[in-house]
Amino acid sequence: MNILLVGGTCSLMNNIILKLRKEGHRVFLLTGDKYKHNKYEKVFERYDFPYDSENLNEIIESVNPDVTILLGAFDTNYLWNGEERETVHFISHMVNILVAYSVVNRGKLIYLSSDEVFSGDYPDDITEGEKFSGYGIRPAALSQAEELCENFRVNRGLDITVLRLDHLYSIPKDKNDINNICAGMCLEYLRDGYIKADENHTFSMLYEKDAVEYIYKVVKSKKRAHSIYHLSSNDVVNEVELASWILQVMQSEANIVTTPGKNGRCVLSGRKFEEEFDVYTFCDCKKIIEKMALYMQKHKDVFVNEDKEGSILKNLWEKWKWLVRALVPFIENLICFIPFFMLNNRTVGSQYFANLDPFLLYVLLFAIVYGQQQATFSAICAVAGYMFRQMYTRTGFEVLLDYNTYVWIAQLFILGLVVGYMRDQIRTMRAESAELEEHLSRQIVDIRDINESNVRVREVMEQQLVGQKDSLGKIYSITRQLDQSMPDEVVFHAVEMLTKLMETKDVAFYSVVNDDYARLFSASSEKARSLGNSIRYREMTEIYDELLEEKVYINKTMDERYPLMVRGIYEDGKLQMVIMLWGLNWEKMTLGRANFLTVVSYLIQNAVLRAQRYIQALEEKRYSYGSRILEKDAFESLVQAYVKAEEKNLVECTLLKVCVQPEQYQEVGQKMVEKMRDSDYIGVMEDAQLYVLLANTGQENAVIVQKRFEENGYRTEIVE
Repeated sequence: MNILLVGGTCSLMNNIILKLRKEGHRVFLLTGDKYKHNKYEKVFERYDFPYDSENLNEIIESVNPDVTILLGAFDTNYLWNGEERETVHFISHMVNILVAYSVVNRGKLIYLSSDEVFSGDYPDDITEGEKFSGYGIRPAALSQAEELCENFRVNRGLDITVLRLDHLYSIPKDKNDINNICAGMCLEYLRDGYIKADENHTFSMLYEKDAVEYIYKVVKSKKRAHSIYHLSSNDVVNEVELASWILQVMQSEANIVTTPGKNGRCVLSGRKFEEEFDVYTFCDCKKIIEKMALYMQKHKDVFVNEDKEGSILKNLWEKWKWLVRALVPFIENLICFIPFFMLNNRTVGSQYFANLDPFLLYVLLFAIVYGQQQATFSAICAVAGYMFRQMYTRTGFEVLLDYNTYVWIAQLFILGLVVGYMRDQIRTMRAESAELEEHLSRQIVDIRDINESNVRVREVMEQQLVGQKDSLGKIYSITRQLDQSMPDEVVFHAVEMLTKLMETKDVAFYSVVNDDYARLFSASSEKARSLGNSIRYREMTEIYDELLEEKVYINKTMDERYPLMVRGIYEDGKLQMVIMLWGLNWEKMTLGRANFLTVVSYLIQNAVLRAQRYIQALEEKRYSYGSRILEKDAFESLVQAYVKAEEKNLVECTLLKVCVQPEQYQEVGQKMVEKMRDSDYIGVMEDAQLYVLLANTGQENAVIVQKRFEENGYRTEIVE
């Protein structure tokens, strides 16, 4: 499936990426950050675009996702320090994403919310139908996002599911990852030497890996009975109890400071989800908390580091820098006023510069550079300077009664305001033009990025279809070579092909003898022979159950007793052979890889069964002496096939020569065939002597067969 993940980098995002990749899905990522600051796990294609991008529709159309997952409450692109501002961004971005998704209307959308939408004291577990009761702006924003999802689902007929994660927690790697109550308590102890705990607060915590498994259940589900689910571990714990676990792990006798808080019992009920999807948590809460406490204690320096840069001066600068920036033009204006005032004093009464007006030049200068606001301020300063200079020779009253003063002031303000206004208008037009140019340039860049991404995806798909080793055409071209093999060599060649296609050196083929036992036919390594030459596969309950339903067994628990993958070869619904694989990488033990093995086994199955039918059809011509003794041509072909396979380390075999006269061949065949395994063969070769081929038997174990022949009066010797 094509899966689009939307959100900033965090532990939850990276674990979801790893899970989806392991299951064989194609993962696309919308980061919400155009500057490529964040680091993620490797994905199929990454789009570094903000959520308010106008090209969001094109991105979703390019991805064509079967599933879209919004991190929502766990999106690290939002810093909730300035909550009011972040609320506007969060809600507007949610609307933009939902609108783009509704336009494309492809696949299902999963929105991740949290337990923060509930606060207070609930004596019973909180069900999905409970109304919002959270405290603060962030819980209200999360609740509004849930309502948006529900409105789009109902009004536009979209497939949207909301998942509320109950007190999600994980082991933090650094100080920025501390976002849950447990990690906060550990940090509080390491920093302050004690832990504060709300004695009334009772809750349930969900480990991140469990949450990822739950989310994947929803991802692969075709239909869901409800539109909202609670994901909870149902492991109820109190803050005081949690603090005592942490102190016990850290081997500390520090105090637990208990305080009464606003919250009481607040546990989400995950029963609806568990009943529908039949899943339960597999991580032990107490053990994970022990690991977290030990890890944070071991890396104390990473988590407890004082911010030396957070000085008083820096804090003051951050708080008042806007005022300083606003005052800079006014301070500059006052500083420039001084030389112009001095210049005006020198020009008064001068024979050559009497008609020069420095104050007018001063006002025009600031009107041209800064605009109307600074032109007004400089005009006020110029008027004050003019009045002060006139009072050198006249009284202030005389200056005020002189109409020339008002004419001069009027022309000063008119000229300054007009020039300043024109400057502001030109600057506004330039800003709008630059903004439009930037907008169009950004659209061109975005379209180019999307196009380049589509080209890369197309090239990858073309490569996969034409030449990649996992493509159906490539698989068929390889497995078709089996049709050109001799019937006796088909299985050996099939083992070689599986090692190439499945990228492992450890492959074994077992031939089913009856409903209980299977005997080793061919193996590519010592590891593949580790189960022995004969196994009772019914006792391998997990493997047998999967084979019974014609499914691929995947050893998800990494049990060393079993292979990593097992698949059967069937004829008319009856198990004929068993393929066992070892040495697979953990990332390749996925559902996609299991389907790949199924396709390959079907193609191999056709060749193997065709070879067996061919041998059965010529059975009468292959045997002589009225027994199971193979004719010369049939036996020599079989021996050659085993010898070639032994040279490639695909099988171990031993050839015995039976030292009897030709007239005794029929007697030997009737007596000894019943005492040999089904996988052993007896026949005549070119020298007209009787031989026995022991499959998957070394010379040491061949001694047992030799003794059986000697007990019946027939001498044998090993032939190299």
